[in-house]
Amino acid sequence: MKNIITQFSRLFVGVLFIISGLIKLNDPVGFSYKLAEYFSEPVFNMPFLEPLALGLAVFLVILEVVLGVMLLVGYKSKLTIWALLLLIVFFTFLTFYSAYFDVVKDCGCFGDALHLTPWQSFTKDVVLLFFILILFFNQKLIKPLFDTPKTNFAVYVSVVLCALMAVWVLNHNPIKDFRPYKVGTNIEKGMEIPEGAPKSVVEMIFIYKVNGVDKEFTEKDLMNIPEGATFVDRKDKVITEGYIPPIHDFTMTKDDSDYKEELLKEPKLVIFVTYDLALSEAAGMKKLAKVSADAKAKGYKVVAMTASGADEIAKAKKQYGLDTDFYFCDATALKTVERANPSIVVLHNGTIVQKVHYNDVDDLKL
Repeated sequence: MKNIITQFSRLFVGVLFIISGLIKLNDPVGFSYKLAEYFSEPVFNMPFLEPLALGLAVFLVILEVVLGVMLLVGYKSKLTIWALLLLIVFFTFLTFYSAYFDVVKDCGCFGDALHLTPWQSFTKDVVLLFFILILFFNQKLIKPLFDTPKTNFAVYVSVVLCALMAVWVLNHNPIKDFRPYKVGTNIEKGMEIPEGAPKSVVEMIFIYKVNGVDKEFTEKDLMNIPEGATFVDRKDKVITEGYIPPIHDFTMTKDDSDYKEELLKEPKLVIFVTYDLALSEAAGMKKLAKVSADAKAKGYKVVAMTASGADEIAKAKKQYGLDTDFYFCDATALKTVERANPSIVVLHNGTIVQKVHYNDVDDLKL
């Protein structure tokens, strides 16, 4: 019985690590955004690690897949199980911190393929920890599936294939797009809220300074605010989360007006997406002027979207010869639309028909 439980744990943990790792390896840039969120000031306040987020993301997801393979084939079981234990303890701490302090809403455990709440992520990690502890206390039952040369070969091949996959997706689009803005999506429909969908229950909290100390008051407490108290701020506390449409933060703002309804009705629209012009790849930006000219010659309206300010926009237009109107959208939303900075999105009547990394401009079909 002990052997059956151990082998089941081996299969369960190994397969889950491989699946989870491959999903994130398909989109390591997206996972790096999650790591950067953990490193940010509101969470762990380690901004010096943010520039390393992408490198750490690639390392962790490859490690996750390779450890899963190592466990399944029985490669150096003691080392493998210790590494799995340390990794799951680390992840369990992160997901508990996210859930308890309500700081990171989605840990990104399965990328955009499956969204888990913080407490669901923590529960998943606790279950994994349980099965890994079974393996830890029964290490002698983890035997190699093949002889040493074949076992080593399987592990080495997994490392090489993961590295090749990482290089590919970092220089092109994810192999499988799980995001809300995947090809075939109509953006307007993605923003719709179904009739009868549950609505959020929000409580307004008013902050007043009382005797030099900030204190919170609910609406029902407003009549009891002491004399001399001064208003500081108001915030909304979500009691119950309602339905949130897949696309909920998409804007195309210019001069304080949102033009998305108008632009999403364009029969032929090309959008240059560059969430931060200061960080955009020069090699990609240099290609946009020619794409713009080709698209306009074929009857397309060409616009750009960014979260950068007016100065950066003016600088980019002059530097790269872009005769294109720029519209503002939140950087987080633009990072969800496309990972490359810049990238090209083609829409027909609000429906995404093609998304192209700047390295794949030659594949653009207009």
